[in-house]
Amino acid sequence: MADVSVPSLILFIASIVIAAGVAGVLIDTVTGISGALDDRGADVADNIRTDIEVISDAESDVYDDGAGTVTLYVKNTGRRTLPATGETFDVILDAEYRTNVSVSVVDGGGDEWSPHGVVAVTIEDLSLDQGDHRVTLTVDGDEETFRFNSE
Repeated sequence: MADVSVPSLILFIASIVIAAGVAGVLIDTVTGISGALDDRGADVADNIRTDIEVISDAESDVYDDGAGTVTLYVKNTGRRTLPATGETFDVILDAEYRTNVSVSVVDGGGDEWSPHGVVAVTIEDLSLDQGDHRVTLTVDGDEETFRFNSE
């Protein structure tokens, strides 16, 4: 009788040790996934809170040939206040990244672009040909495209 119980006890202990190891790996994996989901959730929450809309009229004259500028009016339709600086925007005009961008708050003052506020985004040092053009503005992951025609 003792011959059967000793090998059974050894197999039982080995099973418990293996189960504990598997449980430890599963707990570590679930903890890692949970942390990644928390981080991703925070990023998504920031993107949801950031929303912009270009409110300029495509039929109006947004391109000033004499000054070499394109001026677009952009409304903050999101929930958070953004800095009203050229670094806030990533601007692509006709498939070319532009760094010569200035921003000014239209409906107020200061350097804060509050929710429901409007800013004038001016792209400077331009010489555009006649025809159709496209501007893509990106702010914290929110992207808006504006098409216009210069005459």
